[in-house]
Amino acid sequence: MKFTKETLNLENGLNKEWLITNGIGGYSSSTIIGANVRKYSGLLIAPLTPPARRFLILSKIDESLEVRGRKYDLYTNVGKEYISKGFEYQEEFEKEIVPTFRYKVGTTQITKTICMEYGKNTVGVHYKVKTGGAKAKLTLAPIVNFRDFHIVNENHEFELRQEIYKGKVKLVVDRNSQTPIYMHISEGNYIEHQNDTFRNMFYIEEEKRGFSAEENHVVPGVYEIEIPAKTEKEISFVCSLEANIEEIDVKDLIEKETKRMQEIFEKSGLINKKDEKLIKKLLVASDNFVAYRPNFSLHTIIAGYPWFLDWGRDSLIAFEGLLLVTKRFEIAKEVLKTMIRDVKYGLVPNGYSGYDNRPLYNSVDASLLLFEQVQKYIDYTGDYEFVKKEIYKTMQDVIENYTKRSRC
Repeated sequence: MKFTKETLNLENGLNKEWLITNGIGGYSSSTIIGANVRKYSGLLIAPLTPPARRFLILSKIDESLEVRGRKYDLYTNVGKEYISKGFEYQEEFEKEIVPTFRYKVGTTQITKTICMEYGKNTVGVHYKVKTGGAKAKLTLAPIVNFRDFHIVNENHEFELRQEIYKGKVKLVVDRNSQTPIYMHISEGNYIEHQNDTFRNMFYIEEEKRGFSAEENHVVPGVYEIEIPAKTEKEISFVCSLEANIEEIDVKDLIEKETKRMQEIFEKSGLINKKDEKLIKKLLVASDNFVAYRPNFSLHTIIAGYPWFLDWGRDSLIAFEGLLLVTKRFEIAKEVLKTMIRDVKYGLVPNGYSGYDNRPLYNSVDASLLLFEQVQKYIDYTGDYEFVKKEIYKTMQDVIENYTKRSRC
């Protein structure tokens, strides 16, 4: 999708959202003008026990540009009594595989691209700044939190501990020392802040849903990057739950993610000249729902963003379109194995607890959908051997239990 200056008004900006994922249940999501409208919005929503226990880590980054002694705020934030208007400097938003924002202040141009590292709780932001006849100073203010993504930190005062090693910062929020947050920038000065609370960010969509709609965040500090006149400079910012992030170049992350998706495009065999753009959009969207469960060593299907994890019936309903039509047969096999892993009394779990991964049995039709999707897997692949070896015994168990219990 692409929006230009003419359509990047406030109404469109607050109603159009984007999402990218990291393949283990984490994601990054906001609006096309960078204003967060849900408690589920954020640049890094990280599963602490993938794909479950998703926590908001990095809410957003507020960028400002100083040129000839004047400061221009490029960010858009929403409060109950105000809306900051950084979107007025935004020239374009575009997303094919990853989201890209373009801004212009006088003759200075700023391009921002966001990408997650696949398989890791890491988000990178790549900035390209091209100055005109005057030097500029870019200021980046990371807005941080540490809370379950279903709740809000309303009226919260944060306890923050920082360790700073040149361009790398280690944060411990509210004494959660077992899960430190790491930030790193490729160049620039970091200025530590004390007791800097971002108060009362307002989530429009949460108010519509009848939920608490305001919360506080913490600003640990800001990065300042000086850019000479008539210069083009590229800057990488990384936020992660992984410690070894110093060597990450966000430009490389973007290239790797683009290559990964190109391989999915080619393997699908679906691309044709007439519908190329539409099919690529569908393949990118479908990939967001495929996630890996490390504790199972198997892939699964997320039922929906931002709320859901993998639900048995939803995963099986989506199974053909996400994995068979797209020829992702190896992952399809893993998903079927995930579905049968915890069958009990003939019931396929309809999901797993987001807190302790307990299987949840609250669907009578998930087991019936399993039979339908096994048949479709055979129709697409002819792979009877896999079904016979890995699935058939469980299918027999389902039939026996349904027969036995239907007579009770």
